[in-house]
Amino acid sequence: MGENENNLPIAVTIGEPSGIGPELIIKSWFKRRENQLPPFFVIGSEASIQKHAEQINIPIPLQVISSPEEVNSIFHHALPVIDLGLDGSFQFANPANNTAPMVIGAIDKAVEYIINGEARAMATAPIHKSALYDAGFTSPGHTEYLGELANTHLKKEFHPVMMLASEQLCVVPLTIHEPISKVPELINFKLLVRTIGIINDSMKKYFGVSSPTIAVSGLNPHAGENNAMGHEDSKIIAPAIEAMQKQGVKVNGPFPADTMFHAAARNQYDVALCMYHDQALIPIKTIDFDAGVNVTLGLPFVRTSPDHGTALDIAGKNIANTTSMINSIKLADRMSRNLPTAED
Repeated sequence: MGENENNLPIAVTIGEPSGIGPELIIKSWFKRRENQLPPFFVIGSEASIQKHAEQINIPIPLQVISSPEEVNSIFHHALPVIDLGLDGSFQFANPANNTAPMVIGAIDKAVEYIINGEARAMATAPIHKSALYDAGFTSPGHTEYLGELANTHLKKEFHPVMMLASEQLCVVPLTIHEPISKVPELINFKLLVRTIGIINDSMKKYFGVSSPTIAVSGLNPHAGENNAMGHEDSKIIAPAIEAMQKQGVKVNGPFPADTMFHAAARNQYDVALCMYHDQALIPIKTIDFDAGVNVTLGLPFVRTSPDHGTALDIAGKNIANTTSMINSIKLADRMSRNLPTAED
């Protein structure tokens, strides 16, 4: 990115107002100096943020703005807020569909700002999908919805890929929010090849890894053990790996998933591609529960998010850990700064 683009702020969406998202945003702003956070602004409801600040007894200076161009002059003395003028009323730990238009609208607006060149990247606070479903939201999750928005804005088909990243491990689930019973039928050569390609390109583009190494897990125990425990590993996963190797990608596998995540194994690759949600998320949440970041690859913009949900059980109690939220903002900053300029 050029100097002017690097001066653009990060857009932070409010997420589910009855959860811990607003608390995390408030605390992150207060920790902005010690964590060297770039200027960011919140999209959502000023009243929702103020209610959290009062609940946790952390008075915060809020300033409603009309445009992201106001952020840099305000950020160091107040938290800038784009108030969407939509219903943000809530009860702590009690998600309701009345706030769904505001929650979804914040995501929509963040994407709009980035595509219009008014923001550099987005970090999203956690959403509560069931409350959104009650209001007619149809996407399986945040990641898939962002893909739909990108497709609509740019009239091009994008394929979002969810990566969970920490200092010790990066993992990608090939299938995301799908019942385990459907996973085998969803795994196919085309999806594997496309996902491996997106991982390879993204590690170069956003993380500065010139020649990424990707380890691919099997689907079945012991990666199928020569078809004794399933055929997907040898007949679908292995051919896709071989095809990408022929294109010069450093990708290996399929490996038994149960031996991929000990310390010595993790040192052998940059990213692990797993076949389903829990196969990928269990190891990273075990290794680094508080610090992981959810990154969406394969989109025409940078999006990060904390690697946890709305944590309704601790909402409004002033005990939410900010590490993952802060890391999300920092990683959005780092990834967007790694983007090439138009002159490159």
